[in-house]
Amino acid sequence: MKRILQIVGTMDRAGAETMVMSLYRAIDKTEYQFDFVYFTERPCDYDDEILELGGKIYRIPESLASSSIRRTFELYKIIKNNKPFHAVHCHQLFSNAFHLIAAFCAGSKQRIAHSHNTSDVNSKTLHGKLYQKFSRKIINLLSTDFIACGDEAGKFLFPNQQNVVFIPNAVNVQKFINAKPNDTAQHFFKIEGISEKTMVLSQIGRLMPVKNVEFSINFAEYLKLKKIDFHICLVGAGRLENDLKQLVQSKGLEKQISFLGVRSDIEKVLAHSDALLMPSFHEGFPVILVESQTAGIPALISNRISSEVDLNMGLIEFCALESSFDDWYKKLIELTSKPKMDAKARHDILKDKGFDIEVSVKLLEKIYQQHP
Repeated sequence: MKRILQIVGTMDRAGAETMVMSLYRAIDKTEYQFDFVYFTERPCDYDDEILELGGKIYRIPESLASSSIRRTFELYKIIKNNKPFHAVHCHQLFSNAFHLIAAFCAGSKQRIAHSHNTSDVNSKTLHGKLYQKFSRKIINLLSTDFIACGDEAGKFLFPNQQNVVFIPNAVNVQKFINAKPNDTAQHFFKIEGISEKTMVLSQIGRLMPVKNVEFSINFAEYLKLKKIDFHICLVGAGRLENDLKQLVQSKGLEKQISFLGVRSDIEKVLAHSDALLMPSFHEGFPVILVESQTAGIPALISNRISSEVDLNMGLIEFCALESSFDDWYKKLIELTSKPKMDAKARHDILKDKGFDIEVSVKLLEKIYQQHP
């Protein structure tokens, strides 16, 4: 059995982490086993499942992981002292450079850089630009394999690399296609005030600045002033949670917005929602948009997100963050009024584009097989 060390940092219910877990569940575990490095000592959402599947979790405390040099040295020790790892698979954008240095120095023969993003906050400063330039050179020099979730993500991290393998952020297609609302939204969400006529909007993701949740809260204020019967469900957790709850309270929107925390039943959340909101400042290729389209749920998203996320099912509508809320509401109504493509047609598109997890896992196994 070949053990693959996955360097993701944490394993909570977020985009890249969810994709890695989907691949982990589907991969042939008589041939491959995933182990994980965390840069935190706190429990993470997928810990129990990783251990149940036979994986190991190595932890580097935040006090050490916060320093690139210390983190590199600690990672080197993990790789060196726990041989043989067949491959070291790095998922942390420009930090991949330091992880690849550790893997190279520890003697790892297969070193994979995996891009999940199309932009980075460090792009705005001179220091950040120099850091990115240095990291790209190291990544290009020390990686044996390059993977990206989409064309834009590949160009962003590997601008001069021709041998990039694209593995889409695939999902368990049957799980989301077969998820049907088995109850009313009011009963499922257990939220007072939701009726059959209420438009239920969900925003699913970490409560972090890049997700621009404040935009959705301001949009909710606009909808309330227009006397629209709506409810926004915020699914996820993050460091902005308390600030966002205070903002909701200050605007008197407690009856219109609910914080549902981290959920393991995203397919059911989508099935009981009328539409998904994603006003993010930037994204890579969000898994949730693959999941929403698989489930047949329309999504109104910001124009800062790459157009390649639209899988041509008539379920994605882009809107500029600079546009008025009138424009956002108009597009939302148009989007939710469209006839939906049937499940079989959606499934065929997903399989053809490689978004079925069974297709993606075969691509990944082929990469791991390149190094005996």
